[in-house]
This record gives sequence, C-alpha cells and structure tokens, in this order.
Amino acid sequence: MALKKPENMLYEEANSELESIVSLLEKGDLSLADALKQFERGISLARSNTKKLNQAQQQVSILMRQDVNSPLQDFTQE
Repeated sequence: MALKKPENMLYEEANSELESIVSLLEKGDLSLADALKQFERGISLARSNTKKLNQAQQQVSILMRQDVNSPLQDFTQE
C-alpha cells in the first residue's frame, strides 16, 4: 500500500505515524537503509505538521484580534 503524502494527511494521522516511526528507530532493529527511509519519512511528516500548526496559529491570531473595528482579512495559506 502506498503511503499518503504528509500534506494530504490530517495532523493527528501524521502525528500518529511519526510516533510509530520514532518507536521503530528507538528500538534499533532496522537496517541502516530502512532506518534512513523511516527517518526521511519522519522528517517529511514533522515538516508538514509544523506547517499545519503555523497555519492554525495564523488563523487563531486573526480570530483573536481585539480591535473589533478592524476589517476582516482573508486567510492566506503558504
């Protein structure tokens, strides 16, 4: 089964897979090649989740602005 691209996964889904990868790597039972593949996947998942968290933070920041007279702004995804 092909793995989903991290950017197409829910935050929670990617975080769960990342936790599994960390457990596998911590056991130390993988070959070097397999460990590198898992590490690469983990980095992709972590970067994708960081981007999702930054976007959520931007949304919250926009919503929590105290100035009720300020105009609404479009949310921009990077």
